[in-house]
Amino acid sequence: MKNDTTNIVLPDFSKSPRIDKVGVEEQVAKFQKRSVKAETKKQGLRMALNMIDLTTLEGKDTPGKVKQLCYKAQHVHDILPGLPKVAAVCVYPSMVGVSVKALAGSGVKVASVSTAFPSGQSPLSVKLMDTKFAVSEGADEIDMVISRGKFLSGEYNFVFDEIAVIKEACGEARLKVILETGELVTLDNVRRASDIAMYAGADFIKTSTGKIQPAATMQVTCVMLEAIRDFMDTTGIKVGMKPAGGISNSKLALHNLVMVNEVLGSEWLSNEWFRFGASSLANDVLMQIIKTETGVYQSSNYFSID
Repeated sequence: MKNDTTNIVLPDFSKSPRIDKVGVEEQVAKFQKRSVKAETKKQGLRMALNMIDLTTLEGKDTPGKVKQLCYKAQHVHDILPGLPKVAAVCVYPSMVGVSVKALAGSGVKVASVSTAFPSGQSPLSVKLMDTKFAVSEGADEIDMVISRGKFLSGEYNFVFDEIAVIKEACGEARLKVILETGELVTLDNVRRASDIAMYAGADFIKTSTGKIQPAATMQVTCVMLEAIRDFMDTTGIKVGMKPAGGISNSKLALHNLVMVNEVLGSEWLSNEWFRFGASSLANDVLMQIIKTETGVYQSSNYFSID
């Protein structure tokens, strides 16, 4: 299901809700203190594994490396049968074709970054070519970056229009809009950028590229989840969420799932509506799953790096 905002009345983005930073921190602290029962933890770990977008976004990426990542996406740990696959493999546009072939018939999605990732500092014509090429190669999902310089200069209509044009170029591919929250400075800006992205047609809003710190803090994610809730209440349109960068252990992943459940509800607890952009998370989740199944930790040497 894609976000169609064609007939939605646009708000004044300069008047987006102000965020109570202390209130957000108190709310996040409560989520972090929630106790999780053993059986719920088992379910949560498998759920988290199924929500991961395995990612490789390096200048040294090769077809061989991408094929290896695609194999892992389908065989996360064959020693333990019955494990879910990850949600997607995320690559540069030039590696989409390789990924599509390697993942054919698996049900694992192919996501591609776009729009001059990670900086976004290119003309719209280049960003459109970037996006259209990835889609033509078979990408199921596009992860675009917003123009943070324009946003921070107060050019909200420019940011909105750019997202809307990229959305159209995506065709049937779902669009994830990366805010790069580490560069937005304030939670007020995070909320405003979230609103702009959703009203422009984002199917997902995403915290970060993973190249800038801080990235997916729980405070930032909480503000974005609340923006999604308010957008749903106002428009009836459901939007997904992807925290990316900095979520490297199972405990933090489970805290995030608790937060999603309490802010948005259980309907968002599937990889159709929630993702983790954190490849390093996969092995830690696997280690924790094996601990819950066998009672002992398995050495990290038993897990592939990629």
